[in-house]
Amino acid sequence: MKTHDEKNIKFKVPGDVARIMKQWGGHSVRLAAARGALPMSGPNLVTVLFIFYHGEDKELREEALKTLKDLSPSILKTVCGQADVHPEVLDLLARLHYKNMEVMEPLLTNRMVGLKTLMFVAEHASGDVLDLVASNDTAIRQAKALRILIINNPHADKALKIRLGWKEEPQEEKQVTPESKKEEEIPAVEENQQSVFEGEIEDLDAETLSKYQQLIDMPVAEKIKMALTGDKEWRSLLIRESNKMVNSAVLKNPRITEAEVLMVAKNRTSNEELIRMIALNREWVKNYEMKKALIEHPRTPLQQAMRFMTFLSEKDLKNLAKSRNIPQVIVNNARRMLMTRKH
Repeated sequence: MKTHDEKNIKFKVPGDVARIMKQWGGHSVRLAAARGALPMSGPNLVTVLFIFYHGEDKELREEALKTLKDLSPSILKTVCGQADVHPEVLDLLARLHYKNMEVMEPLLTNRMVGLKTLMFVAEHASGDVLDLVASNDTAIRQAKALRILIINNPHADKALKIRLGWKEEPQEEKQVTPESKKEEEIPAVEENQQSVFEGEIEDLDAETLSKYQQLIDMPVAEKIKMALTGDKEWRSLLIRESNKMVNSAVLKNPRITEAEVLMVAKNRTSNEELIRMIALNREWVKNYEMKKALIEHPRTPLQQAMRFMTFLSEKDLKNLAKSRNIPQVIVNNARRMLMTRKH
């Protein structure tokens, strides 16, 4: 397929989409399709819009782009969760919806997502979306540039930067004289933002940097102790440890906040021990968003997930009933509950 920006993308049009498009006789019908006005499944619609966006017809291209921007998160989640979705489709959706965690979670955890997409998101995203990119240890090990983009991202918090290995360059002390004092009141940007990595990066304070340096050689017993007693930055670093004794100790820290726990529940890479601990904590599961996150998490035991479903609103049950990112048992139970409520 030749795109409007003169790139070549190898894209095999699915058979059912090809059959649908063959039935469209004229420009007006194709225009209606580009506006999302023809009956199609979500994945087929996105495929058609992708084809139009990379086509030579300017009007179809513009309308397809508008439709892609306005598609509902439920449709986009379904597409992004497909095992055989084309990497270029994921790339286009990421560039349009990188601020939406609901869409980006299945997109970034899809095995088909490409490095080009990860690098775009690493450079532009913030909050949970950026944190999810930084959790892709395999991609970060393989591509140094990805780590640098996350570090250079102005939205990255210090704990995240430290975990990725920032080291502040020592700066020479220089004596301040009356003549130089006035000049130093407005220092040059490059003198204030030096780092071992390329780009402009804010300096790390000594205390924060020290935490990362200590963690590198810290024995497991000390990590567990710090997980149980440390502050938010320590908890952010230690919750990502591969050792389950360490990261589970973070959830036992009396200073941990509900917002931190919710982030763990929403992270699809969180291990089964963390999810089990959250699901068994009566105080945490009083939170509606916590219940919803646990229902959607792949490692929540089915019995508990189905018990939490009794608290969901009709709107959230409808979303579950259409989801392709959760076990079929949950989908079927959501449909059954909706039928029961109607009667």
